[in-house]
This record gives sequence, C-alpha cells and structure tokens, in this order.
Amino acid sequence: MSDAVAQSPLTIACAQMRPEIGLKHENVEKSLRMIRRAHSLGAQLVVLPELCNSGYVFASRSEAFALAETMEGETVLAWLDIAKELGVTLVAGFAEREGDRLYNSAVLVGPGGIIGRYRKLHLWGEESLFFERGNLQVPVFATPFGRIACAICYDMWFPEVFRLAALQGADILCVPTNWVPMKNQPRELPAMANILAMAGAHSNSMFVAAADRVGEERGQPFLGCSIIVDCHGWPVAGPAGAVDEEIIVAQVNLSDARKARQLNAYNQLLRDRRTDLYQEMLGTSMLRGPG
Repeated sequence: MSDAVAQSPLTIACAQMRPEIGLKHENVEKSLRMIRRAHSLGAQLVVLPELCNSGYVFASRSEAFALAETMEGETVLAWLDIAKELGVTLVAGFAEREGDRLYNSAVLVGPGGIIGRYRKLHLWGEESLFFERGNLQVPVFATPFGRIACAICYDMWFPEVFRLAALQGADILCVPTNWVPMKNQPRELPAMANILAMAGAHSNSMFVAAADRVGEERGQPFLGCSIIVDCHGWPVAGPAGAVDEEIIVAQVNLSDARKARQLNAYNQLLRDRRTDLYQEMLGTSMLRGPG
C-alpha cells in the first residue's frame, strides 16, 4: 500500500434501513437504492445491516433455510454488480447457506469482486436455533484504502474481537448489526451499543462503522442509532435516529488508526500489553498480520 493511498481520505457511509422479513427481492432492491444514495453522497465504503436481505426474526429453521443463500446467490451477485458499476466497496449481512449449515454472515465486496466474508462468532438469543457459530475466526482483509475487519452485532460485546482485529493490523471494524433495546437502558444515556463501539475503537485505535436497522419485526423492535466512530473513540457521524431509514456519512483517513496507537511519548496501546501474563494472540491460532 503506497503512502499516497494510505494518506488519502476515505468516505464511509452506514445505510440504516428497514428490511421486511421474507421479502428478499424487495430488501435487496432497497439495499441497492441506498447504496446509490450513499454513493451520491461521496461514499467509497458502504456498510449495510445484519441479515438485511432476509429480515431477522425467523419463525423456524426451515424459514431461515429457505431465505439463506450461498456466496454465489442472487444477493451477493447483485451487490457485486453494483460495487463494480459504482466503484464502491460494500460490507453487508446475509444468511449464508453452506450445505445443510446456516451462518449469520457478512460479505465484503469491491469493484474487483469478492474480497472476503465473516461469520458471526457470538450468536444472540434464538439465533442459535438457526445458525452455526462462526468458524472463520476474525479475518482482516487488505483493500486499496486500508485493512478491514468485520463483526456482527453481539460480537461487539466481546473485546477479544476488537483486539484480535487490531493485532492483525485492522484499521477499521465494519459492523452489520440488528441491535435491540437493552434492559434497564436509561433514556438520558447513549445506547450501550454506541458506548461499546466507542470503547472498542478507543482501546484498539481503530475506526468502527456500525450500520443498524430500524422498525419492528414480529414484535421485536430494533434500535437504529447507526454510528461511525474515529480511531480515538469519538463519533464522527451519528448516532442516527431510532425510527427512520437514514444514511450517515463521514470522511476519515484510515492511516490515522496506526498513528493513534501511540498515545504519548511513553505509551503505545498494543506494545504495552503484558504478554508475559497472557498470550499475545489470546490463545488463537491466527498469525499476526502486517501493521
């Protein structure tokens, strides 16, 4: 990655949308419209919500299976086509089918094709009735504008996800999500999900772009509050509202993520870790990436 590319500004958009359960064709068409709107606002990287093509509250595993697709399915192909047409990079959530197994997945696509995928590691609520736990660890993908890692919704409650991404050199964590209201959430305070995004960004010196959905599905309300956080932990776009479909946009330099790890003349976030007391890669088998 050249210095010129690394230093160039990147415009990120989170597309907060309202999918309808089971209306896959309509949901994909809506996602394409929102991607076009984000592109018209200058976005080069667009993040869409979790399971945004199918809806979230499945009535049965058979319904989830019927709405799931392979990586070669019509949804990913539609996202590939628009990424190539507009020259944008997308991170979007869908129900992935692999044989008889289902995964709550995110795909990362760019103008040149599929860059990678991520499978949700930590399943929330009844998701465990439909999906397998993710088995691809926390991959980090190189792109022309920086290194991207992904998480999905409940994964953000686990600091290990942020840290494993940072240790492999990730500059940004893209989070398709379907946040729901938390118990005992004081109305006067920010949403817990927003606080976790800010804390993870700060303690790992990485940007976070989290795209949530809105609306209610089979009695389950969703939170909205999509947010883009800089590598110091401060919001640079959002949080979005809790009701309306909305696109939030921020311009950043992903190279700032690596600079921010040096807090002052004495402290550097990753270097200061006490790896004499705990394993550097948290006991995983992942190799440390460049960065």
